[in-house]
Amino acid sequence: MSARIIATYHVTADAASIEARARGIAVEQSVEMPVEGIDDPWVLEGIVGRVEEIGEIAPGRYLVRIGLAAETVGGDAGQLFNMLFGNTSIQEGVELVDADLPDGILAAHPGPNIGTPGLRTRTGAFERAVTSGALKPQGLPAEALAAIAGRMAAGGIDLIKDDHGLADQPYSPFTARVDRVAEALDGVAARTGKRTRYIPSLSGNLDAMRGQIRHALSRGIAEFLIAPIIAGIPTFATLVREFPQAGFMTHPTLSGIARIAPPLFYGKLFRLLGADAVVYPNHGGRFGYSTATCLSLAANCRADWAAKRPCLPTPAGGMTTARISEMLDFYGADTILLIGGALLATRELLTQEVATFVDAVAAHRYS
Repeated sequence: MSARIIATYHVTADAASIEARARGIAVEQSVEMPVEGIDDPWVLEGIVGRVEEIGEIAPGRYLVRIGLAAETVGGDAGQLFNMLFGNTSIQEGVELVDADLPDGILAAHPGPNIGTPGLRTRTGAFERAVTSGALKPQGLPAEALAAIAGRMAAGGIDLIKDDHGLADQPYSPFTARVDRVAEALDGVAARTGKRTRYIPSLSGNLDAMRGQIRHALSRGIAEFLIAPIIAGIPTFATLVREFPQAGFMTHPTLSGIARIAPPLFYGKLFRLLGADAVVYPNHGGRFGYSTATCLSLAANCRADWAAKRPCLPTPAGGMTTARISEMLDFYGADTILLIGGALLATRELLTQEVATFVDAVAAHRYS
């Protein structure tokens, strides 16, 4: 008998139809055809999805567990997502909420290259949260963005990530932006002794991203922002394998198109593929995640899991310095605090506001 993936869904249905609905998901996510048309015994026994469990979790809402053959995935990251939730993601009233993966699939994906320990070593942020800002707005030339990065670095911040909208635009080409920002951060480091890490945003196709990473590495930049749903799941997985010295921060843009529970999507699957830090919408921000969702997501980033390095949850989306203490009490030290627009809105006071942010994180005492 083949090893099985156990995919867990929440399904909206009535009591009279839930068993048929569950069987339909099992078939759709495996052979995608009427089972009565299959006469091969191995396919019937080993490949056709099986309903493992159905349980009511609320009136009209059911938990359904489906067993799927691991052979249908192999080591392909894109196929893993396809088999977990391909055609079923198109159906109304179904959400993928968890996945238990057999050892063969876990072994096929390395998880984070550097993980939490590597990010702490590279930033020098030990036993406290890591501080991060965002470089924006897009539309500015590389020189202007580099000047902003220099002012933020002068305030002592650990990380500066590109806004995910920064790509390889004519007004700020990737190579020019990386060169100018690297020069600005080198200058600050020479004066202060503090090395702020820059995380440029990757864009384009796989070959373009390979070239971007190689150029950044030549400038001493070894962490990168990637949006897996824009770039493509296999592209992300390939880059993690090809550049083992690189760290990757994932961005959630466009992932709202999928009805996959955020703790699974960001906290487990992105980590499995190689995310060293996972950006996601924090509760109380612009996107409305609940506190329970955020806690579960962060827990999945940090949990012991199949010898994969832990990664750092990075709550974001409308965060302000007024929430620093609250967020640190909520998430603890194994977190990247990312404050973007609220810092940049201080304009000429940017360096001082960053320093206040950095000092507040350093002074926080965890309960």
